[in-house]
Amino acid sequence: MSHLGKIRDPAALPGWLATTTRRECQRVLNRAQVPHARHEPDAENIPDGQAETIEQGLLAAERYAALREAFTHLSPRDQQLITLLIEDPPVPYAEISTRLGIPAGSIGPNRRRCLDKLRYHPPIAELISAEAQTA
Repeated sequence: MSHLGKIRDPAALPGWLATTTRRECQRVLNRAQVPHARHEPDAENIPDGQAETIEQGLLAAERYAALREAFTHLSPRDQQLITLLIEDPPVPYAEISTRLGIPAGSIGPNRRRCLDKLRYHPPIAELISAEAQTA
């Protein structure tokens, strides 16, 4: 997560964040269910490594929430484009072109504009800036 601004395939960012957040939360929950750890955790009894994991999970959740909120500020057409581009398995450009009624050659430039809108949305821009400052 420390390389948020360096993601090679920006279209995969929403799915990656969701998966990372889900896995991190599950890992934290699994560690909390260790039989000898039935007491309430607080800052004094959480091991350093686990505290970092919890913090990372919270940061991932914050990033995911900011991305979801920024996504809602895209136009419905841009939301459809990004949704199709992050499908698993990937949707071919020809199919995206047909579904959205746009030339296949304009999908890449439209994707770039959408991702720029997401990057410059204030909460996302703040997170990227914070990541750059700590790197």
